[in-house]
Amino acid sequence: MDVRALSRPVVNQRLDTASTNSYSILPALSRIGVLDDCGTALFHQRPVHFPVFAFGAPGSGLSSLALALSMLGYRCCSDLDHIPEYEFEGLMAGRGRRVFNAYVNIGSLGPHARALASRYPRAKFVVIDDEKRASNSQCDAFKGADVLRLDAERPHSWHALCEHVTLPPPATPSPAVRDTGQRRYLTAVLDTPTVPPAKRLRHDLSPWIAEPHESWRGIRASVSEHLKTSRSRVNFDDDLTRTETVRWLLRNDTFPGNLALFRPANVTAKSGEGLSLTVIQEPLGVRSFSAASISSRGAFLYGRFEATLQATSVPGLVSGFFLHRDSPRQEIDVEITGNRPDRLLVNVFYNPGPEGAKFDYGYRGTPVAIKLGFDASEAAHRFAIEWNPSEIRWFVDGELVHRRAEWDPTPIPNLPMMLHVNTWPTRSRELAGRLALRSLPASAIVRRIAVDAFE
Repeated sequence: MDVRALSRPVVNQRLDTASTNSYSILPALSRIGVLDDCGTALFHQRPVHFPVFAFGAPGSGLSSLALALSMLGYRCCSDLDHIPEYEFEGLMAGRGRRVFNAYVNIGSLGPHARALASRYPRAKFVVIDDEKRASNSQCDAFKGADVLRLDAERPHSWHALCEHVTLPPPATPSPAVRDTGQRRYLTAVLDTPTVPPAKRLRHDLSPWIAEPHESWRGIRASVSEHLKTSRSRVNFDDDLTRTETVRWLLRNDTFPGNLALFRPANVTAKSGEGLSLTVIQEPLGVRSFSAASISSRGAFLYGRFEATLQATSVPGLVSGFFLHRDSPRQEIDVEITGNRPDRLLVNVFYNPGPEGAKFDYGYRGTPVAIKLGFDASEAAHRFAIEWNPSEIRWFVDGELVHRRAEWDPTPIPNLPMMLHVNTWPTRSRELAGRLALRSLPASAIVRRIAVDAFE
């Protein structure tokens, strides 16, 4: 099959809305290995008016507005009673070096609305209220400012907001999510055990990645009562003596950065040792290698995930244990590369939007390298991810090795994700070194997977 990928649609899919790639065959071709695009999925849209300030009553749709601004490319701080002192001082002093360019539903900024309107004459303001009952004092606070007023009683669309900030709307419906409310900003955290030093690696250039700064440590906030999930909880500890088909899927697809095609036959049971995930050099038409991957059939939203894993030490191979989703892409990773089995790579990908939003920016994410102090290919070790709405923590053999708060440097992934364990040969020599063909076939061993999470 000859495939030509175009940068814009040439045939309209629908007459009532703009064409998107929602029905495109390209993602399917990518999954089966026919099409490879290893370049960054560029986010071309950049805000031209900032900062943006938004205020409104509780329950008026401010969380949806914050998500909409994020989808338009704003780095948006939202739903907090206070913001960190570093950010507040820079904002009130008019300093250009700030982490954010949009602030939505920040309690400590409400009393300073008039000062902000005076200090930032080109700023955009959004107020969500019942226009019939808007008080005179509220109107006076924004006198002379460029204000968009939205009615709290009506569903919001892209039209008014995008016209206000002069940006084209994304090719996805305007988000409508449950209001978070103002979470409590935790100025001091009591349970902050020290973690080993970590080395930040090259990351994507994204509107949703805060640049590292010595005065910035992210935002630790209380978990909103509104974020308590109504999902059922699942708890299991699987020794993988056999693959439960109702729980696990053996993959038979691939992705652009993978030199191999995943094949179920490459996942084999080892007596008393769990599952062997093997990479083999063999001609498969679209790929010259086969590899192995198992995935949960269900998706999880927050929880603890642990795998007992023995990685491979073959350069060019990656042993992974991670949570992932598409549309929008979000991901939390544990990876060990064959050229450095004494090192742990942890990573987060974040893209904004509700379920179905077509955001998949970048291929590097926000990786960090941590020295393990041992060779992960010589014996099995326990690797765990703890994920909640305000923080992600990584553990090795029960010891905390890394933690990330919100906006350190990304928001915390907030949508359900599937759990995966795999071994595969990467196209990137930067990631795992040059593939050592003479060392193939090679395997990683996963002996156990334990999950305590919401479905």
